Amino acid sequence: MVPPVIDAPATGRALTAHHPLGTSTGHLVELRGQWDMLVRRALDVSTLAVELAALSEPEFVSLCGWLEQNGDGLPFDFVSVHAPTKHRELPEQALVERLLELPASVDAIVLHPDAMEQPERYAALGAVAAVENMDARKPGGRTADELERIFAALPEAAFCLDVPHAQSVDPTLDEAHRLLDAYGERLRHVHLSSLDGGCHHVPLTRADEQAFAPVLRRCTDVPWILESALPAR
Repeated sequence: MVPPVIDAPATGRALTAHHPLGTSTGHLVELRGQWDMLVRRALDVSTLAVELAALSEPEFVSLCGWLEQNGDGLPFDFVSVHAPTKHRELPEQALVERLLELPASVDAIVLHPDAMEQPERYAALGAVAAVENMDARKPGGRTADELERIFAALPEAAFCLDVPHAQSVDPTLDEAHRLLDAYGERLRHVHLSSLDGGCHHVPLTRADEQAFAPVLRRCTDVPWILESALPAR
């Protein structure tokens, strides 16, 4: 694996040199639900990794239908699906059953701890489940200690480290290192961006690229998923 050139002065190369790098479709709001177009746009960033973000239940239902037809032919080495966290109407067990029906080409299913009513229900997903650490706005699931009960209920689950979420909780990023100390062996992929004042994902700034470097050096063997547009340099 080619290591990231993250120690170099902040340039576009420092980020894009990481292998594998991919993007989430979640920031392409103008194409929401248009999965053919979303995949094409994701391919403009990388053929190596993608996260198909279905943050609302209607999006998730449409994604399930699209994957039934196209899931086995996706041109990426790594595919994650972000499970819905908004506009939920399906009973939790029914949602888990829908997640279990996703094609085998899906390598990870990202789950928000605060969206789980009964975390143990998701244990059926096994190692495909990837629990994400939350940002400072959320009441839980933000720190290594707060995630302990979730991973106790999901002993096979993987971990998705959202670096800017960790920064919002602890600007020193010590908590990001604690998360990796506790769950680094479970690490499946990384979410990468900067955050605005409302904890919304925005393109990675040069300052954050440098600040995140010590954390990202510990994550070179997994995909980095951009949750915003590739930053202009």
